[in-house]
Amino acid sequence: MDVTVFRKLILAEIAELEGLSKSSKSGRDPVTLDQQSVGRLSRMDAMQQQSMDLAREERRQQRLIILAAALQRIEADDYGYCLGCDEPIKPARLQIDPAVTTCVSCAV
Repeated sequence: MDVTVFRKLILAEIAELEGLSKSSKSGRDPVTLDQQSVGRLSRMDAMQQQSMDLAREERRQQRLIILAAALQRIEADDYGYCLGCDEPIKPARLQIDPAVTTCVSCAV
């Protein structure tokens, strides 16, 4: 199996996630508690938005770890094999998620 296509997919997703992380950094900054410039409901909305941004960033970081592990499997020539049964994972499944670690049978 030619892993260069999957390496490109993984690197593209990493670049996208890192870009999203950088562009949303201001949304994760602490909310200012200045009652003069922001009302109570606006502060509550800002705090809720900050919480959602932090949760999104945590999911991004988890996905980046998964993608980095996939790159390590490529480097070790272990990429594309199921961690459950050690059989090759179908390329169509890898096309959908290039970081997947199990075949369809083991995923169930």
